Amino acid sequence: MSDARATVTDPILEVRGLQRHFGGVVAVDIDHLSISRDSMTALIGPNGAGKTTLFNLLTGFDRPNQGSWSFDGVDLHRRTAHAVARTGMVRTFQLTKALARLSVLDNVLLGAGHARGERFFEALAGGWRASERDRIERAEALLEDVRLADKRDDDAATLSGGQRKLLELARALMAEPKLLMLDEPMAGVNPALAEFLVDRLVALRGRGITIVFVEHELDVVMATADHVVCMAEGSVISTGSPAQVLRDPAVAEAYLGIRQTARMKTRGDAADLAAQHSEEPG
Repeated sequence: MSDARATVTDPILEVRGLQRHFGGVVAVDIDHLSISRDSMTALIGPNGAGKTTLFNLLTGFDRPNQGSWSFDGVDLHRRTAHAVARTGMVRTFQLTKALARLSVLDNVLLGAGHARGERFFEALAGGWRASERDRIERAEALLEDVRLADKRDDDAATLSGGQRKLLELARALMAEPKLLMLDEPMAGVNPALAEFLVDRLVALRGRGITIVFVEHELDVVMATADHVVCMAEGSVISTGSPAQVLRDPAVAEAYLGIRQTARMKTRGDAADLAAQHSEEPG
Protein backbone atom coordinates (compact mmCIF):
# COMPACT_ATOMS: atom_id res chain seq x y z
CA MET A 1 0.00 0.00 0.00
CA SER A 2 1.40 3.39 -0.94
CA ASP A 3 1.37 6.43 1.33
CA ALA A 4 -0.94 9.25 0.12
CA ARG A 5 1.54 11.87 1.34
CA ALA A 6 4.44 10.37 -0.59
CA THR A 7 2.99 10.95 -4.06
CA VAL A 8 1.44 14.41 -3.72
CA THR A 9 3.13 17.75 -4.32
CA ASP A 10 1.32 21.09 -4.00
CA PRO A 11 -1.89 19.63 -2.54
CA ILE A 12 -5.10 21.56 -3.12
CA LEU A 13 -7.11 19.34 -0.76
CA GLU A 14 -5.90 17.72 2.46
CA VAL A 15 -7.92 15.42 4.73
CA ARG A 16 -6.87 14.55 8.28
CA GLY A 17 -8.35 12.07 10.74
CA LEU A 18 -11.76 12.02 9.05
CA GLN A 19 -14.40 9.64 10.44
CA ARG A 20 -18.10 9.17 9.84
CA HIS A 21 -20.16 6.57 11.70
CA PHE A 22 -23.74 5.51 11.11
CA GLY A 23 -24.66 3.70 14.29
CA GLY A 24 -22.10 0.93 14.62
CA VAL A 25 -21.06 1.13 10.98
CA VAL A 26 -17.87 3.01 10.10
CA ALA A 27 -18.58 4.57 6.69
CA VAL A 28 -15.39 6.66 6.45
CA ASP A 29 -12.16 6.35 8.41
CA ILE A 30 -9.28 8.20 6.70
CA ASP A 31 -6.10 9.10 8.54
CA HIS A 32 -4.66 11.27 5.77
CA LEU A 33 -5.41 12.00 2.12
CA SER A 34 -4.05 14.66 -0.22
CA ILE A 35 -5.13 15.62 -3.73
CA SER A 36 -2.60 17.26 -6.07
CA ARG A 37 -3.44 20.61 -7.62
CA ASP A 38 -4.23 20.57 -11.37
CA SER A 39 -4.46 16.77 -11.39
CA MET A 40 -7.15 14.34 -12.42
CA THR A 41 -7.66 11.88 -9.57
CA ALA A 42 -9.91 8.81 -9.78
CA LEU A 43 -11.55 7.56 -6.60
CA ILE A 44 -12.23 3.86 -6.96
CA GLY A 45 -13.39 1.00 -4.76
CA PRO A 46 -16.16 -1.58 -4.47
CA ASN A 47 -19.74 -0.60 -3.70
CA GLY A 48 -20.08 0.48 -0.08
CA ALA A 49 -16.44 1.57 0.16
CA GLY A 50 -17.43 5.06 1.38
CA LYS A 51 -16.69 7.06 -1.76
CA THR A 52 -19.97 9.00 -1.92
CA THR A 53 -19.98 9.51 1.86
CA LEU A 54 -16.50 11.04 1.54
CA PHE A 55 -17.79 13.38 -1.18
CA ASN A 56 -20.75 14.34 1.01
CA LEU A 57 -18.48 15.15 3.95
CA LEU A 58 -15.95 17.18 1.99
CA THR A 59 -18.61 19.27 0.25
CA GLY A 60 -20.71 20.05 3.34
CA PHE A 61 -23.67 17.77 2.63
CA ASP A 62 -22.89 15.68 5.71
CA ARG A 63 -21.06 16.20 9.00
CA PRO A 64 -18.21 13.99 10.29
CA ASN A 65 -17.94 12.50 13.75
CA GLN A 66 -14.38 13.81 13.82
CA GLY A 67 -11.61 15.06 11.59
CA SER A 68 -10.85 18.08 9.42
CA TRP A 69 -9.99 19.02 5.86
CA SER A 70 -8.70 22.07 4.07
CA PHE A 71 -9.13 23.27 0.51
CA ASP A 72 -6.54 25.58 -0.99
CA GLY A 73 -5.33 26.35 2.53
CA VAL A 74 -8.82 27.13 3.91
CA ASP A 75 -10.34 25.03 6.69
CA LEU A 76 -13.74 23.78 5.48
CA HIS A 77 -14.90 21.25 8.04
CA ARG A 78 -17.49 23.55 9.66
CA ARG A 79 -18.84 25.13 6.46
CA THR A 80 -22.20 24.54 4.82
CA ALA A 81 -22.51 23.08 1.33
CA HIS A 82 -23.31 26.53 -0.06
CA ALA A 83 -20.24 28.06 1.60
CA VAL A 84 -18.02 25.21 0.36
CA ALA A 85 -19.18 25.77 -3.22
CA ARG A 86 -18.33 29.46 -2.91
CA THR A 87 -14.70 28.59 -2.18
CA GLY A 88 -14.47 26.92 -5.60
CA MET A 89 -15.03 23.30 -4.56
CA VAL A 90 -18.02 22.08 -6.61
CA ARG A 91 -19.54 18.61 -6.93
CA THR A 92 -22.02 16.62 -8.97
CA PHE A 93 -24.13 13.69 -7.81
CA GLN A 94 -24.71 10.04 -8.71
CA LEU A 95 -28.35 10.91 -9.34
CA THR A 96 -28.58 14.09 -11.38
CA LYS A 97 -30.17 17.11 -9.72
CA ALA A 98 -31.60 18.90 -12.76
CA LEU A 99 -34.68 20.99 -11.97
CA ALA A 100 -37.14 19.39 -14.36
CA ARG A 101 -39.51 22.36 -14.82
CA LEU A 102 -36.76 24.85 -15.60
CA SER A 103 -35.24 25.18 -19.02
CA VAL A 104 -31.85 23.69 -19.78
CA LEU A 105 -30.35 27.18 -19.95
CA ASP A 106 -31.87 28.22 -16.61
CA ASN A 107 -30.45 25.07 -15.00
CA VAL A 108 -26.96 26.08 -16.11
CA LEU A 109 -27.48 29.67 -14.95
CA LEU A 110 -28.21 28.36 -11.45
CA GLY A 111 -24.54 27.41 -11.23
CA ALA A 112 -23.36 31.02 -11.58
CA GLY A 113 -21.46 32.18 -8.54
CA HIS A 114 -23.22 35.55 -8.36
CA ALA A 115 -26.86 35.37 -9.38
CA ARG A 116 -28.74 38.59 -10.08
CA GLY A 117 -29.81 40.27 -6.86
CA GLU A 118 -26.77 39.17 -4.85
CA ARG A 119 -24.89 42.34 -5.71
CA PHE A 120 -27.34 44.98 -4.60
CA PHE A 121 -25.18 48.03 -5.22
CA GLU A 122 -24.16 46.74 -8.62
CA ALA A 123 -27.85 46.41 -9.44
CA LEU A 124 -28.53 49.99 -8.33
CA ALA A 125 -25.84 51.16 -10.74
CA GLY A 126 -27.35 49.23 -13.62
CA GLY A 127 -24.32 46.95 -13.85
CA TRP A 128 -26.45 43.84 -13.40
CA ARG A 129 -27.64 44.05 -17.02
CA ALA A 130 -24.14 43.61 -18.40
CA SER A 131 -23.42 40.89 -15.82
CA GLU A 132 -26.60 39.05 -16.76
CA ARG A 133 -25.67 39.15 -20.45
CA ASP A 134 -22.22 37.83 -19.63
CA ARG A 135 -23.68 34.98 -17.60
CA ILE A 136 -26.09 34.00 -20.36
CA GLU A 137 -23.33 34.06 -22.95
CA ARG A 138 -21.12 31.89 -20.74
CA ALA A 139 -23.97 29.45 -20.08
CA GLU A 140 -24.69 29.21 -23.80
CA ALA A 141 -21.01 28.54 -24.51
CA LEU A 142 -21.01 25.73 -21.95
CA LEU A 143 -24.12 24.20 -23.50
CA GLU A 144 -22.39 24.33 -26.87
CA ASP A 145 -19.37 22.64 -25.33
CA VAL A 146 -21.46 19.71 -24.02
CA ARG A 147 -23.59 19.47 -27.18
CA LEU A 148 -26.80 20.69 -25.57
CA ALA A 149 -27.09 24.04 -27.36
CA ASP A 150 -30.11 22.85 -29.35
CA LYS A 151 -31.87 21.98 -26.07
CA ARG A 152 -31.37 25.49 -24.67
CA ASP A 153 -35.04 26.32 -24.19
CA ASP A 154 -36.33 22.79 -23.53
CA ASP A 155 -37.45 21.73 -20.07
CA ALA A 156 -34.74 19.71 -18.35
CA ALA A 157 -37.32 16.95 -17.85
CA THR A 158 -37.15 16.17 -21.58
CA LEU A 159 -33.46 15.23 -21.47
CA SER A 160 -32.22 11.66 -21.42
CA GLY A 161 -30.24 10.39 -18.42
CA GLY A 162 -26.97 10.88 -20.27
CA GLN A 163 -27.92 14.40 -21.33
CA ARG A 164 -28.73 15.25 -17.72
CA LYS A 165 -25.21 14.19 -16.77
CA LEU A 166 -23.88 16.63 -19.39
CA LEU A 167 -26.22 19.34 -18.10
CA GLU A 168 -25.00 18.83 -14.55
CA LEU A 169 -21.40 19.08 -15.74
CA ALA A 170 -22.17 22.37 -17.53
CA ARG A 171 -23.89 23.74 -14.42
CA ALA A 172 -20.92 22.77 -12.25
CA LEU A 173 -18.52 24.47 -14.67
CA MET A 174 -20.71 27.58 -14.60
CA ALA A 175 -19.58 28.01 -10.99
CA GLU A 176 -15.98 28.36 -12.23
CA PRO A 177 -14.64 25.68 -9.87
CA LYS A 178 -11.05 25.26 -8.78
CA LEU A 179 -11.83 21.68 -7.74
CA LEU A 180 -14.53 19.69 -9.53
CA MET A 181 -15.79 16.55 -7.78
CA LEU A 182 -17.78 14.20 -10.01
CA ASP A 183 -19.69 11.31 -8.43
CA GLU A 184 -19.94 8.53 -11.04
CA PRO A 185 -20.23 10.82 -14.09
CA MET A 186 -20.38 7.83 -16.47
CA ALA A 187 -23.10 5.90 -14.62
CA GLY A 188 -26.13 5.19 -16.80
CA VAL A 189 -24.56 6.84 -19.85
CA ASN A 190 -24.52 5.01 -23.20
CA PRO A 191 -21.05 4.16 -24.60
CA ALA A 192 -20.99 6.89 -27.25
CA LEU A 193 -21.99 9.59 -24.78
CA ALA A 194 -19.58 8.20 -22.18
CA GLU A 195 -16.72 8.51 -24.66
CA PHE A 196 -17.67 12.12 -25.35
CA LEU A 197 -17.89 12.84 -21.61
CA VAL A 198 -14.42 11.37 -21.07
CA ASP A 199 -13.09 13.66 -23.82
CA ARG A 200 -14.70 16.67 -22.11
CA LEU A 201 -13.10 15.79 -18.78
CA VAL A 202 -9.67 15.34 -20.33
CA ALA A 203 -10.06 18.73 -22.05
CA LEU A 204 -10.61 20.38 -18.64
CA ARG A 205 -7.03 19.55 -17.66
CA GLY A 206 -5.80 22.59 -19.56
CA ARG A 207 -8.21 24.98 -17.82
CA GLY A 208 -6.59 24.99 -14.38
CA ILE A 209 -9.30 22.78 -12.84
CA THR A 210 -8.44 19.97 -10.45
CA ILE A 211 -10.77 16.99 -10.90
CA VAL A 212 -11.66 14.15 -8.53
CA PHE A 213 -14.08 11.62 -9.96
CA VAL A 214 -15.64 8.37 -8.75
CA GLU A 215 -15.48 5.67 -11.40
CA HIS A 216 -16.07 1.90 -11.52
CA GLU A 217 -14.87 1.31 -15.08
CA LEU A 218 -11.14 0.73 -14.68
CA ASP A 219 -10.40 1.22 -18.38
CA VAL A 220 -11.74 4.79 -18.02
CA VAL A 221 -9.51 5.27 -14.97
CA MET A 222 -6.44 4.03 -16.86
CA ALA A 223 -7.19 6.31 -19.81
CA THR A 224 -7.85 9.53 -17.88
CA ALA A 225 -6.46 9.63 -14.34
CA ASP A 226 -3.08 11.00 -13.23
CA HIS A 227 -3.57 9.58 -9.76
CA VAL A 228 -5.82 6.94 -8.23
CA VAL A 229 -7.14 6.60 -4.69
CA CYS A 230 -8.71 3.24 -3.80
CA MET A 231 -11.08 2.91 -0.84
CA ALA A 232 -12.47 -0.19 0.84
CA GLU A 233 -14.61 -0.39 3.98
CA GLY A 234 -14.32 3.34 4.49
CA SER A 235 -10.54 3.56 4.42
CA VAL A 236 -7.94 4.45 1.81
CA ILE A 237 -6.09 1.22 1.01
CA SER A 238 -3.91 2.38 -1.89
CA THR A 239 -2.83 5.55 -3.70
CA GLY A 240 -0.52 6.23 -6.64
CA SER A 241 -0.50 6.15 -10.41
CA PRO A 242 -3.19 4.04 -12.12
CA ALA A 243 -0.66 1.30 -12.89
CA GLN A 244 0.67 1.27 -9.31
CA VAL A 245 -2.75 1.07 -7.70
CA LEU A 246 -4.16 -1.55 -10.04
CA ARG A 247 -1.12 -3.76 -9.36
CA ASP A 248 -1.58 -3.46 -5.59
CA PRO A 249 -2.63 -6.83 -4.07
CA ALA A 250 -4.87 -5.00 -1.57
CA VAL A 251 -6.85 -3.50 -4.45
CA ALA A 252 -7.19 -6.86 -6.19
CA GLU A 253 -8.42 -8.41 -2.96
CA ALA A 254 -10.96 -5.64 -2.40
CA TYR A 255 -12.42 -6.03 -5.91
CA LEU A 256 -12.00 -9.74 -6.56
CA GLY A 257 -13.24 -10.78 -3.15
CA ILE A 258 -16.55 -9.01 -3.69
CA ARG A 259 -16.90 -10.24 -7.27
CA GLN A 260 -16.20 -13.82 -6.22
CA THR A 261 -18.80 -13.60 -3.48
CA ALA A 262 -21.35 -12.19 -5.95
CA ARG A 263 -20.71 -15.04 -8.39
CA MET A 264 -21.17 -17.64 -5.66
CA LYS A 265 -24.43 -16.08 -4.52
CA THR A 266 -25.70 -16.00 -8.09
CA ARG A 267 -24.93 -19.67 -8.52
CA GLY A 268 -26.49 -20.54 -5.19
CA ASP A 269 -23.23 -22.18 -4.10
CA ALA A 270 -23.86 -21.70 -0.37
CA ALA A 271 -21.49 -24.46 0.71
CA ASP A 272 -18.50 -22.95 -1.08
CA LEU A 273 -19.36 -19.48 0.25
CA ALA A 274 -19.54 -20.77 3.83
CA ALA A 275 -16.23 -22.59 3.40
CA GLN A 276 -14.58 -19.45 2.09
CA HIS A 277 -15.69 -17.42 5.14
CA SER A 278 -14.64 -20.15 7.59
CA GLU A 279 -11.08 -20.04 6.20
CA GLU A 280 -10.78 -16.26 6.62
CA PRO A 281 -8.79 -15.05 9.68
CA GLY A 282 -10.70 -13.18 12.39
